[in-house]
Amino acid sequence: MTTTSGSGSGPDQQSIGALISRLAEQTVRLVRAEIDLAKAELAQKAKAAGIGAGLLAGAAFLGFFTFVVLLTTVILALSEAMPPWLAALIVLVVLAIGTAVLGLLGVKSLQKSSPPQPEKAIAGLKEDADTLSRSVKEGLRR
Repeated sequence: MTTTSGSGSGPDQQSIGALISRLAEQTVRLVRAEIDLAKAELAQKAKAAGIGAGLLAGAAFLGFFTFVVLLTTVILALSEAMPPWLAALIVLVVLAIGTAVLGLLGVKSLQKSSPPQPEKAIAGLKEDADTLSRSVKEGLRR
């Protein structure tokens, strides 16, 4: 009677080996899919942010010149009641105070904001890690 190598407990070893191989394969695919999701999510957010930044830059450009004309009008109006240099100085002081207040508020706001993160991908990776951890623990208990 001839026997083949690995007979007896062979089928069990093959299925465990196949399962481990499949687990490793699927884990690699899952991690790659999560990375692709994170890349896609960040690209989408970056594109939207880029468009918004461009539009804001255009608005700021036009707004700057509008503001310059407004300031000139205010200085000319104040010049009717006082010397032009004093009118310009008053407008300058008001602008400096406004600049300082807005600058401080902007810095505080930026410090509170969090960096952009791919929330869906991070949540998916955490869920995958938890599922894998539970599966391994359940497999070890058997």
